[in-house]
Amino acid sequence: MKKYVIIVAGGSGTRMNSEIPKQFLLLKNKPILMQTLSKFAQIKDIELIVVLPENQIELWENLCKKHDFNLDYTIVKGGNTRIESVKNGLNSITNDESLVAIHDGVRPLITINTIEKSFEEAKKNGNAIVVVSLKDSIREKTNDNNTKSVNRNNFYLVQTPQTFQTHLIKKAYQSDNINHLTDDASVLENIGKKIFLIEGDYQNIKITTPEDLIVAEALFLEK
Repeated sequence: MKKYVIIVAGGSGTRMNSEIPKQFLLLKNKPILMQTLSKFAQIKDIELIVVLPENQIELWENLCKKHDFNLDYTIVKGGNTRIESVKNGLNSITNDESLVAIHDGVRPLITINTIEKSFEEAKKNGNAIVVVSLKDSIREKTNDNNTKSVNRNNFYLVQTPQTFQTHLIKKAYQSDNINHLTDDASVLENIGKKIFLIEGDYQNIKITTPEDLIVAEALFLEK
């Protein structure tokens, strides 16, 4: 089956305390988004789709010239929310009998093995959602504004990519009242589909704060 990846890059840089959107900050001398794209470009016969806010496209194109970044990919204009942005990316795919991975632009440490496994499992089961187990103890806030201990073994941290048979996730994104949902698995679950989990990697961090960038730099040095 044909493979696509929609890389969603709509950050503003607020939590990064930066005037530059976080996906354009440098990681190992290249913007984070370039590092993410370069990783997916290593997958055989994959089409890359980058979803960017319209007001960031010119900046991105200038950065590509500056860094001599020449990968083959399609740019799609984002929406006002992540849900709208992903929907725009999905609408750019005309081959519904395909597989599509949806990935955060600021997760450049994803491994090739995880990407390939996500496509394999999605082809077999309809979807494949990358998760990791919790390391820390957690507490749940209760209605009386108190907290209670819960079993961390019953919970997972959800990462990306989240990979799907394209016709299924397109159908899910045609539903109403999904803008409150925070990830693509939840959108698919919303139409009654079972979600299949695969084991991720603790190094596959989402870079959203200055501390994350420091960790990512250190992890990149190990690769």
